[in-house]
Amino acid sequence: MAIWSDLTNDALEYITSFLSFPDRYRFGAVCRNWRSVSKSKRYPPTPQLPWLVVEEEKETRKRKFYSLSDDKNYSIEIPELHGRYICGSSHGWLFAVDIKITGILMNPFTREYFELPRFPPFYKDEDVDTLMEKVPSDYVGGPRNYTFEEMQIRIVSKAILSHDPKERSDFTAMIMFGEMNTPAFWRPGDLCWTVVDGQKGSLYDIIYFKGNFYVLSPVNVLFLVDFEPEPKLREVGPQLEVEGVAQEQYLIDFDGNLLLIERFCECVEKNKITTIGFNVIEPNLEENILYEWYDIDGYALFVGRNSSIYVNASHFRKCKKNGIYFTHITDPLDVCDDLGVYDMTDKKISKFYSVEVFPTPVGSPVWLTPNPW
Repeated sequence: MAIWSDLTNDALEYITSFLSFPDRYRFGAVCRNWRSVSKSKRYPPTPQLPWLVVEEEKETRKRKFYSLSDDKNYSIEIPELHGRYICGSSHGWLFAVDIKITGILMNPFTREYFELPRFPPFYKDEDVDTLMEKVPSDYVGGPRNYTFEEMQIRIVSKAILSHDPKERSDFTAMIMFGEMNTPAFWRPGDLCWTVVDGQKGSLYDIIYFKGNFYVLSPVNVLFLVDFEPEPKLREVGPQLEVEGVAQEQYLIDFDGNLLLIERFCECVEKNKITTIGFNVIEPNLEENILYEWYDIDGYALFVGRNSSIYVNASHFRKCKKNGIYFTHITDPLDVCDDLGVYDMTDKKISKFYSVEVFPTPVGSPVWLTPNPW
């Protein structure tokens, strides 16, 4: 009978391609040879369930992650993220803001990162003299009425990438920042963020879809980010006539289809918002027709501060088919106890985690698809 130590590296590499990220990490801890094999990129890895990036442990300063695939917490020492607020994720990379309102773009599992320039001013009409009395002298772009720590949390509401930086060096990072969720972009080598002109009001979400960035306004108008000759927003299609008023809206590239996800909430007590349901809509921009989706064909969606994610739920034992997994992002200064999964089939909301493993309330968590290969 064959034993594991007799297996060739080729066979071991093929086996690891079917492992979840936690199991692949355990595989690599067996011995030096298996660790080398676990880092191989010869075979594409199996699809991964998103993790939740939670808060930093005050005692150890380790960053806590929650793994949906095995319902466990993992505390990982990542010094580059100490004291930083996670404001978004995309392609397995995190956007993190420090106390000086500068940021980094980081893959937490490979430790690769890019230093980001200081973010643009929070308000367009800043009173510099007033600001200088409220925030450190090395930054004059903060809000008038928030503490510096609060500004760290509020400055960026969404951050996404056009491509995985490990696969393309000419990627673009796009953020929505400040009181109006103004779009701005940065590319490797740029010394500052470039603000996109043409905004007529606050914005809801941003997406990279079929080679272009699109942003959504609260009145359901979709804008394309036109980079030439000067970066500006250009309206595409008429206003989408959506029924009801959603608390949050998300855009997602669902297998080549642009979908609009509406999140409905209610106030159950003072300053406490609870999610009660979702709608999934496919807009036809040319004909201004909306197609409501009553299920998502056995897939699962993950929405929040992250760039929206979808996975084939049938590939994962602990993933709900036709489920929309959500995190609390209504006010990042509030503790989070509004996170769960909405079942599009029976219209019910449930918890996706064991309370003893992932107790609430917690700080605003962010979905992240592990990308360590």
